[in-house]
Amino acid sequence: MRLSFAAPTSWIALSTLLFSLNASAGIEQQLSQCAAKQDKLDRLICYDNLAAKVGNKSQASSHMAPVSKPAPTPQPKPAPQSAAVVASTPASAEASFGKVYKEEKADVEKIVMTVKSVKKNPRGILTISFDNGQVWKQNDTNRFKVKAGETVFIEKGALGSFLLGKDDTNATIRVKRID
Repeated sequence: MRLSFAAPTSWIALSTLLFSLNASAGIEQQLSQCAAKQDKLDRLICYDNLAAKVGNKSQASSHMAPVSKPAPTPQPKPAPQSAAVVASTPASAEASFGKVYKEEKADVEKIVMTVKSVKKNPRGILTISFDNGQVWKQNDTNRFKVKAGETVFIEKGALGSFLLGKDDTNATIRVKRID
């Protein structure tokens, strides 16, 4: 009676498959243990530790089979900007402050302007015009006192909102640029 064995490559494939199935079962068990934790911070730490372990295992397995990578090609250095372009950047960024879309990012976080006029609608919502031509409208229902000639600031708030305030008070209101 003669026993025949499969080729060595099929044994390697079979052992790799069994190892990955065992690892997958272990990860699922660890995930369920993390999910069972009541404290949010402990649960997050458990998930982070598990992700680090899985990341280390995948990196270790990727190091087993080295792959030759082409040498990185040097990138050309960008041409230096002229002084005229650099000088005009803050003014254009300030002019577009409040009109910035998600794709564009302005470098300005806060601008200071002088109030030209203030209008209040019947519901008490303010529309404020500034000396530089910008017009902003109040976007909430909070009370805020502002008069023509006063200096105010508008700064970026959370989630793409803007806040209008004065340096001498702690109060701010949410505003939206309309022109």
